[in-house]
Amino acid sequence: MPGPRTLAVLLTALLLSAFTSACTTDSGPAGGGRPAVTLATSDHLGGAPVHVAQERGLWPAEGIDVTVTTQPTGRDALNAVLGGQAQLGVVGDLPAVTAVLGGRELRIVADLSRFSDWRLLTRTDRGITGFDALKDRRVGVPQGTNVEYALARMLASARLKSTDVTLVNLAPNQVTPALARGDIDAGVTFPSFYDSARTTLGDRYAELPFTGYTARTLLVAGPEATEETTTALLRALLKAQRGMAADPAAARRAVLARSEGVLRADYVEAFQPRYRYGATLSPELPAQLAEEAAWAKAAQGLPGSADRAALLRHLDPAPLTAVDPAAVTVR
Repeated sequence: MPGPRTLAVLLTALLLSAFTSACTTDSGPAGGGRPAVTLATSDHLGGAPVHVAQERGLWPAEGIDVTVTTQPTGRDALNAVLGGQAQLGVVGDLPAVTAVLGGRELRIVADLSRFSDWRLLTRTDRGITGFDALKDRRVGVPQGTNVEYALARMLASARLKSTDVTLVNLAPNQVTPALARGDIDAGVTFPSFYDSARTTLGDRYAELPFTGYTARTLLVAGPEATEETTTALLRALLKAQRGMAADPAAARRAVLARSEGVLRADYVEAFQPRYRYGATLSPELPAQLAEEAAWAKAAQGLPGSADRAALLRHLDPAPLTAVDPAAVTVR
């Protein structure tokens, strides 16, 4: 039989094991026994419901503890999901498509918002008065993001391809300085940088509006995300979206507060109303993803199938169906 010292050691180990089990779940440690979830997003306004949910503390009511990490772009948020630093991410449609084509394990849970108000930024002394004038010009763009696909659509509207211009890969905040220095002739970046470009370039500022591409902000789940926590998080986001519709001014204040000075008040006031919010999974989504996949395969030489049926296998309608069945119309 074990001696007194051995019995004491065994008893201590059992007590520690019981204490640890009580303080953790399958998703990791959480306050009050709630599953812990990490959500990667960016300051992009398409993901505004995340910031509203965070500001209003909507997560605990759904039985989850959510840590929101803010990345420079949706592409970086996706990388956090693919790298295992986050279970869920708020990303653009193009980064999601390229990940799927690359064979990464990714589930598209919802289309959270849509945006179509793009601008090509340029200078008056470059003489670019139409997209056809971009041929043989140097164009700055943050490659791998929705912005690159917006540029591709601009070029296609003038029957040009990406190979007809010299692409310069720039971070979103580098496009304006590159224009000011004359390193590029034109650039496409996120809308949050439109005003700074206008201010920096002054009388030299010129732009070409473009509405021929609808960017979609997607909620995606990585391999570590469970159906239960994904559904709970989505339920909180839908509450945030309803709150945004009921009180848009309060929603803008919440987004500004969560951006901690990254976003300007005048930008949020002007552009947040231009986004169409409302979580959906509609037939338009896989149709657009198939178009983007075909472009990505041709432009970037990515493997994988661009077939709509293949892309549909990466849609996970179960969480949204559980929260709002009428929002799921894709078949």
